[in-house]
Amino acid sequence: MKLDVELAGVRLKNPVMTASGTFGSGMEYAGMIDLNRLGAVVTKGVSSVPWAGNPVPRVAETASGMLNAIGLQNPGIDVFCGRDIPFLRQYDTKIIVNVCGHTEDEYLEVVERLADEPVDMLEINISCPNVKEGGIAFGTDPMAVERITAAIKKKARQPVIMKLSPNVTDITQIAKAAEAGGADVLSLINTLTGMKIDIERRRFVLANRTGGLSGPAIHPVAVRMVYQVTHAVKIPVIGMGGIVTAEDAIEFLLAGAAAVSVGTATFRHPDAAIRVADGIEEYMERHGIESVSQIRLEEE
Repeated sequence: MKLDVELAGVRLKNPVMTASGTFGSGMEYAGMIDLNRLGAVVTKGVSSVPWAGNPVPRVAETASGMLNAIGLQNPGIDVFCGRDIPFLRQYDTKIIVNVCGHTEDEYLEVVERLADEPVDMLEINISCPNVKEGGIAFGTDPMAVERITAAIKKKARQPVIMKLSPNVTDITQIAKAAEAGGADVLSLINTLTGMKIDIERRRFVLANRTGGLSGPAIHPVAVRMVYQVTHAVKIPVIGMGGIVTAEDAIEFLLAGAAAVSVGTATFRHPDAAIRVADGIEEYMERHGIESVSQIRLEEE
């Protein structure tokens, strides 16, 4: 039985990785779990310069989920290369760096800086505001998606994963645009835009007013979008959104995903990703499945 998977020529020991923004670079979790057991660590978003993030309060619990408006706070690429990469290199797991930026130039600066670093893949977060496009997010305009994907592919030395926003009318059009731009892999879904209001104080709960909804509440939406995208493109897809149990992850694999990311569940159970990997292995044994790629829906 083979639990390993291959994404754009990069082989992961199992199909389970952490979701960007929920695991840092693993430093906070290294004393609680064995990072060697993860298929990959996907880092928190890294920008060309330090970002302070949004004002507080910026996290709120919701029914079956949470809202966050952290604002991609991070210390910048210089600190990341000097501190985080050496830390992760100690472990037998793949390193996937999530890249963020406000403009195309900012993305490209980080991608070029990482070209000679010992990291395995890049995940490009195209849900950040594009200032030069009048504040429209890169990830909601197919033409912008294709353009920035192509620009990044020209500079990147590692395989490129484009992380897609679900806050669009037709996710398949965005996926096809990323594929046309040369993306090696797609990951989805990012958070859904939501809002929470304190009815007694009659104020927004988050200082930013809106935030990204994650957790079990978005899982059915994520499964649907992953299914649509895997049937619309030929490149591999990483499924994420509300995974708590192995059963949740297996739904994504049945829908066509090649691998999965575990995010919000990690806040409650630091070993959530490892539990999921163990559960997938047990499922494969129980059903006589020889490789992860065989976990697919049998459609008429």
